[in-house]
Amino acid sequence: MASIYDIPVQSISGDATTLAPYRGKVLLVVNVASKCGLTPQYEGLEKLYEDRRADGLEVLGFPANNFKEQEPGSDAEIQQFCSLTYNVQFPLFSKISVAGNDRHPLYSQLTEALPRATGEGPMRDRLAGFGIETNAEPEVLWNFEKFVISRDGQVVARFAPDVAPDDPRIQQVIDAELAKQ
Repeated sequence: MASIYDIPVQSISGDATTLAPYRGKVLLVVNVASKCGLTPQYEGLEKLYEDRRADGLEVLGFPANNFKEQEPGSDAEIQQFCSLTYNVQFPLFSKISVAGNDRHPLYSQLTEALPRATGEGPMRDRLAGFGIETNAEPEVLWNFEKFVISRDGQVVARFAPDVAPDDPRIQQVIDAELAKQ
């Protein structure tokens, strides 16, 4: 299996790249969407990025339109929305698929590394209450699922979409990973 740093991705401005520039940092990889009930998490993600970036944390946002078409915009529209609505400064990447047959290789690797999310349950139950059929594990459940990657590129934690960026469980994992040199 290729290193997570070698998987091709595109910046939101369309430049071909990889995650190699983030080698040695702790990464919080999040699939994001602009028209979701969880979209206000952008605020918490940005605060976390601002508060911990100097310590070695990078928040990386991957827009995805997999769930009820809640990210319908173009990359330029997504970037504008994030900038104007939430003043997002953390890196955003080009829209990808995070689930299903066309799942991006990055998300294939993330979900294979950790097939189950911490905090799983309430979100799945709420979606079912709205009559929304959800993906079975190990697929990503919904927008704003979070993966923590260690400084050496290992997936060390996965959090359900409704586990907010300021949740103590996420903070504890990030703190522990940032403490490692």
